[in-house]
Amino acid sequence: MKDTGLLLRGRMSAALFILLATAVAIPGRTLAAEAAASAAPRANGEVARESLYVPVRDGTRLAVDIYRPAVDGKAVTAQLPVVFAFTPYRARYRDAKGTVNELGLSERLGLKGLTDHGYVVAVADIRGKGASFGARRGFQDRTEALDGRDLIEWLAHQPWSTGKVGMIGCSYLGGSTLQTATTAPPSLKAIFVGAADLDKYAFVRRGGIPAQFNTRPDEPLSDDLMSLPMDADGDGALLRAAVAEHAKNTPMAPLWYSMPYRDSVSSYTGNRFWEEVGPYTYLDTLKKSGIATYFWGNWQDEPTEQMILAAANTGGKLLVGPGSHCVPPPGFDFSGEIVRYFDRHLKGMDNGIEREPRVTYWMDNAPKGSEWRRAEALPGVGVKRTPWYLSAKKSGSAPSVNDGSLSSRPPAKGKDSFAVNYDLGAGEYFNFWVDAQDDKGLTYTSAPLAAELTMVGIPLLRLSLAADRPDANVFAYLEDVDAAGKATVVSFGRLAASQRKVSPAPYDTLGLPWHSGLSSDVQALAPGKFVPLAFDLTPSARVFAAGHRLRLTITGADPRQRNLKEIRQDPPPRLTLAVGGADPARIELPLPPR
Repeated sequence: MKDTGLLLRGRMSAALFILLATAVAIPGRTLAAEAAASAAPRANGEVARESLYVPVRDGTRLAVDIYRPAVDGKAVTAQLPVVFAFTPYRARYRDAKGTVNELGLSERLGLKGLTDHGYVVAVADIRGKGASFGARRGFQDRTEALDGRDLIEWLAHQPWSTGKVGMIGCSYLGGSTLQTATTAPPSLKAIFVGAADLDKYAFVRRGGIPAQFNTRPDEPLSDDLMSLPMDADGDGALLRAAVAEHAKNTPMAPLWYSMPYRDSVSSYTGNRFWEEVGPYTYLDTLKKSGIATYFWGNWQDEPTEQMILAAANTGGKLLVGPGSHCVPPPGFDFSGEIVRYFDRHLKGMDNGIEREPRVTYWMDNAPKGSEWRRAEALPGVGVKRTPWYLSAKKSGSAPSVNDGSLSSRPPAKGKDSFAVNYDLGAGEYFNFWVDAQDDKGLTYTSAPLAAELTMVGIPLLRLSLAADRPDANVFAYLEDVDAAGKATVVSFGRLAASQRKVSPAPYDTLGLPWHSGLSSDVQALAPGKFVPLAFDLTPSARVFAAGHRLRLTITGADPRQRNLKEIRQDPPPRLTLAVGGADPARIELPLPPR
C-alpha cells in the first residue's frame, strides 16, 4: 500500500453517502446526527486518514492518526462517534522490510472495519514514544492518563464527532485505556479492555516476585525513528526532534525492579509509584463516571485474573477465550462483539447486548461445539473449592524421584525437600505461558481420574514451608497429564515467602487471600521453621478427561524470570514442604457440581 494521506479501501455506497450528508445538515451534536450514524449500513472499506500533532494541557505535542469513512477519496463530513487507542508501540511505522504498519487498520483489536460501521478511529502515540514529543515519566502514570483524557476531549469536540468516545486496547493499550478511564473524561462513554491490570503491584510483582511482564529492556530510539512523520512534517524534522526527547524516558525494567514493596518510594518518580499506577486507587472515580466497562482475557495469559477482578469491581462484562496474550478468541465473532458493544454505548442502539449474560468464556477440553459458555456469575464465583491433598513421596525413593501423590483424602504426616534449580533454559523472549516444570522441583500426581472433572475458577494453594534462607520464592503449577504422560500447565501462581502475610484488601478480591506487599508486613523466615503459605493460581475453565491425572509441581524459580542470573544463589536454597497434620498441604480446586 502506498503511504498517502488517503487510504482508499473500496467504495462506500451512494446510499450511505446520502444518509451521512443529510445528517451533516443538522447543526450541533443532535440526536438526529446520532441516529443517522446508528442507522448507517455497512460500507465497503474506503477510509481517509490524516495525521497531526495535538498539544495536551502542558503543551506537549502528541502524534494522532485519524481514520474516517470516505467516499471517492474524501472523508465524509457526518458527525460520528470515535473509538480511540493509545499506544507505546508506534501508531504508524515502516518496518525493516519497508512495509507500513498501522494500528488503526489492524484486525487484532477489531479496529479494521470500524469505519465501515459508522465510526471514526483514532490512534495516538503516548508521550515519549513513537512520533510523539515529550519524555515518559513512568509506565502508565498519571501524566499519561491525563494525556489520554486530553485527547479524548479533543476528539469529542472535533466537527466530525458526535461528542461520544469509546476506548479500546489490549496489554499496554488495555492499561492505557483503563488508566485514562480513571480520570473520568466527560466524553468517554465505554471502554473495552484486554489483558491489563487492576492492581499493578499484584500483577507485575505477583506474590512479590517480578517475572515476565514489564521487565524487558526498553526499545532503542531507532525504533521510534521508524515511525511515519505527521502529514505536515514533510522532511521528518519534527519526528527527529520528538524522538530526541525520548532519551529522557524513565527506563521501565529498572523502575519495577527498584521497588520491591508496594510502599517503596521510586528514585525515578519520587513517590510510592505502585499506588499511583494501580487503577484500584481510582475505583470510586471510575464507578461514579458512568463509563461502561468490558474486560477481556485468555486462559493462558497471566493478566486474566486481573481482568476478572476488574469486572468484579466495576460491574463490567467479561470475555475469556482460549489461547495466549491478546490473541482474538477463535470461533467467536470478536470484531462483531466490539461493534455491538460500542453501538450500544456510543450510538444508543438497543441491540440487546446488555440483556445477554454478563460473562462469556471458553471451556478447555469440552466436547467440540460446546466450548463456549455463558453465565451471569464471574468464573468460579459461588463455586465451592474441593481440597486435593499433597502426600510425601514414598519412603526409600531415590533422591531423583520427585513424585508424591495428590488425592482427595488427607495424608499421613511427611516432609519433602529439594534444592532450587535455576537451570531452566533460556525460553522464549516473550514466554507468556510456561511449559511443564515437573523435572525442576517436587511433583504431586493423582491417580487416573475415574470420571471427567470440570474446573471453573481460581485454584487456591495452601502449603507449610521451611527454608535454609531468610526468604524463598515458591512457584506452583497445576498440570493436566494425559494417558501418554504429556503434561499441559493449566494454572500457576507464585509467592515470596517473606510476603506471606494476608491482609485486608482495598478492593474486592472475590474472597482470595491478598498479600499487601507493604514493607512493614515482610516476615523473614527462620531457618528450618515451617510457616503457612496461601496463594491463588491463575484462573481456568477446563474439563480434565477421565483417565488423565492431576499434577501439582512446586519449584523455587521460573523460566520467565528475566533476572535469574542476578538472583541465582550458590549453593542454591533448600526448601522443605510439610504435608499432613492439622492443616494439611492442599490445592483447593473450584469444581462445580456435575
